[in-house]
Amino acid sequence: MSIFRRLLGGLAEPDHGGAGTPDAEHGATDAAVPGGSRAAMPGGASAPDTAAVRRIVSQLEAMPPDRARYLAAASYVLARVANSDLVISPEETAFMERTLVEESGVGEAEAVLVVEAAKQQARLFGSTEDYLVTREFKQISDADQRLRLLRACFLAAAADDSISSAESSTLDQIASELDIEASALGALRSEFGDRMSVVQAMRAVRAASPLDPGPTGG
Repeated sequence: MSIFRRLLGGLAEPDHGGAGTPDAEHGATDAAVPGGSRAAMPGGASAPDTAAVRRIVSQLEAMPPDRARYLAAASYVLARVANSDLVISPEETAFMERTLVEESGVGEAEAVLVVEAAKQQARLFGSTEDYLVTREFKQISDADQRLRLLRACFLAAAADDSISSAESSTLDQIASELDIEASALGALRSEFGDRMSVVQAMRAVRAASPLDPGPTGG
């Protein structure tokens, strides 16, 4: 089973808050007009695509516009987590690329372009776009998809076997922005507890002292 389908609950069919909303028609128009994109939201309202999402969508022109927008927003949020400590590791990059290939059906070369676009947007515009893109994903997804994205974020942060303090803080922020219940966030933090850098550091200290006498003089 592909990673995104398992974690996001069906990327190809994101929830749009009502079966009667003509999202596909809006999406087709939006994809053709960068800068003027709008998509339907629950309740009949509409929200403009963020600049970051539009730039990433440009790498997914072969996809249906609504699916491309969903994937672009999810990819950015993953890159946001990876970049929160200002270092996107090769393992984190590989995780995102592999996820795109397995779920979306794009080729490896296209996945590389999408991930690089997401990483670039997160690096250049994170201070202004992070909240906006996460909010956009919230608007075009349902509660289960949002929880699954958060778990994917934990996996991305842990791809290099350690979740830094900065990444941990960003995960909390994303959970808040996605309206994830505290109990659900707590369960994820417990699941990935052994990957937290703070926990790893404490264990290292305990392993070295006081039980470990260290080298003895002679």
